[in-house]
Amino acid sequence: MPLSAGGIPGPDLLARARLLVDPDLDASLVRALERITGRHAEPMGSAPPDGVPCVCVGATLPDAWRATGRPVWFHSVNAGTDALLASGAWPAGALLTRTVGRMGERIAQYVLAWVLAECQSVPEFAAQHARAEWRRIPSELVAGQTALVYGTGRIGAAVAGLLRGCGIRTVGVARTARAVPPPGFDRVIGTGEDIGALTTARWVVSALPLTGATEGFFGADRFAAVREATFINVGRGATVDPGALETALRDGSVRRAVLDVLPEEPAAPGDPCWQLPRTVITSHSAGITAPDDVAADFAACWSDLHAGRVPGLAVDVGRGY
Repeated sequence: MPLSAGGIPGPDLLARARLLVDPDLDASLVRALERITGRHAEPMGSAPPDGVPCVCVGATLPDAWRATGRPVWFHSVNAGTDALLASGAWPAGALLTRTVGRMGERIAQYVLAWVLAECQSVPEFAAQHARAEWRRIPSELVAGQTALVYGTGRIGAAVAGLLRGCGIRTVGVARTARAVPPPGFDRVIGTGEDIGALTTARWVVSALPLTGATEGFFGADRFAAVREATFINVGRGATVDPGALETALRDGSVRRAVLDVLPEEPAAPGDPCWQLPRTVITSHSAGITAPDDVAADFAACWSDLHAGRVPGLAVDVGRGY
């Protein structure tokens, strides 16, 4: 089942492919996928149909599909594809694309909301209200302070752009430094330079994907370099060493933590994460993907493929993002 030049399924192959969807997909999304592709959607079962090329849309790929070569293209309804790639060998030659949609916008607003809430002492005022206490608390201005944003892709750039609009200096951290920073960033440094930058940051924001290189990335060495910054994680929970974060919170090097993601989700009521000092945990809710996001991104990939282009949302399965 050959792919076209460049390792992407060409229009002829797409024209013959069946559309297989996760049975749990929203009905309105399935109808949208049918309109985009011009064919009826069938539920993706545990085993692929014999001898038929397939375009699949869903969150998971059953194990029986991985060695068959049947999926010529899998579009993930999620932005993170680490769980897909960690489940086993990816089918040889199969294109993997992902959904970002308006996730960057949603996550950026989440980060900004917590930054402003902290600077305006919202948690403290809420606690005072509960005690019927009247006491002035000084506010903190965000302009001129520094946010270190790990991850300079679509989501990290959206976060940086919104923070920068409030006058916050935004420093991105990528695998390598950039002479010309992407939009939203004042500068971009490499991961080998971040220890020094951590000492001057007021906020440390992680939008990192989970890969072999980022697992446990935020460990004792990085948290030890922090000087009373607030740590916000909107990337992946397993990029953080929980013990190192707890130590940093207890010794005060990390002022606060806002964690939308955890290494193990959902966290049970007895999980030690709920006892971390000065920490707020949200339920992986910063960038919930809507059906419209999936449909729009799938349509963009469909258009790219019919034009012979590698989709902008294609995942490098070797790197994991």
